[in-house]
Amino acid sequence: MSKIAAGIAAGVLVAGCASQGPATMAGPASPAPATTTGPASPAPSAGASSPVAVQPLEQTYELVIKRVLPSIVQITTKVGLGSGIVYDSAGHVLTNAHVVGQATQMNVTLATGSAPRTARLVKTFSGGDLAVVKVDDPKGLTPARFGDSSQLRVGQFVLAMGNPLGLSGSVTDGIISALGRTVSEPQAPDSPGATISGAIQTSAAINPGNSGGALVDMSGQVIGIPTLAATDPDLGGGAAPGIGFAIPSNTATDIAAQIVRDGKVTNSHRAALGIRGSTVIGSDGKPTGAGVAKVDKGSAAEKAGIRAGDVIVSINGKETATMSELAEVLTTLRPGQQAKVEIVRSDGGRRTVTVTLGTLPGD
Repeated sequence: MSKIAAGIAAGVLVAGCASQGPATMAGPASPAPATTTGPASPAPSAGASSPVAVQPLEQTYELVIKRVLPSIVQITTKVGLGSGIVYDSAGHVLTNAHVVGQATQMNVTLATGSAPRTARLVKTFSGGDLAVVKVDDPKGLTPARFGDSSQLRVGQFVLAMGNPLGLSGSVTDGIISALGRTVSEPQAPDSPGATISGAIQTSAAINPGNSGGALVDMSGQVIGIPTLAATDPDLGGGAAPGIGFAIPSNTATDIAAQIVRDGKVTNSHRAALGIRGSTVIGSDGKPTGAGVAKVDKGSAAEKAGIRAGDVIVSINGKETATMSELAEVLTTLRPGQQAKVEIVRSDGGRRTVTVTLGTLPGD
């Protein structure tokens, strides 16, 4: 099974390669010339006296890029860089939580080129890997147009815009490969290890630094936030070509609107048990369940009698051998819904409790 890797660059492009570990940067990476990948125009035949006519699809790509690229920014922190989308004229920028990491101050540079502008973190929502930052000087920023991700269709052409490896204003193309995926990020010091439900799978290349950018349809509307790329163990953990994932725009704008309006996420719309824990490994070296290390006071789990030391092995009959699997099952449920949770007690006894699920809190 392919693994998923968060698409944030942790270094800058130097001598043809990018550092993949955290690196302290003296300042923002210098923007590289904008690059665009897409269908190439046919080459003129030998002796042709005039250029070959631009194809309709190519014209559409050019128009969409011209319209959307001014709304894409590069976000640079002390440990890495990623992308963002201008959300409104007040200077709010929507991005991934793992792009900002632990930073509260950062620099923002327009993908079309500009001097760096200082920005500050407004709030992150680690449970959904989303964040909003605010540029101190919003003058001249162009808010993006967001589309309705519930209307997407498999096979639609899309463009991914961002700053992979610090190559400012890069564009890749592809299609929507699948809808409604549930994917979990690897956990890292600057990555929340979020589980994303309803993710858009796309063949448009998503590389380190693309995170937080825009997945755009052919009308120039942002319909997703590129966040993850699959990795292939057979390639030594390298990127699996043509398999990337984006957070749907409807999810992203709902969270962003709450942060801008209230300064925090007031309703995540996601179910929660209210526990903290880790994956339990059996004597055979295989995962056996989600071990409960702490039960939040007043949570759904506490009310149902789940306690520290219990191991959750299934929910509604679906196996939860790891914390990621537990999180993935919860994304299919809703706050207020009842669920049958099977647990193994520290004495080896098994029991099933009925839990009325709570709501995943904002950070």
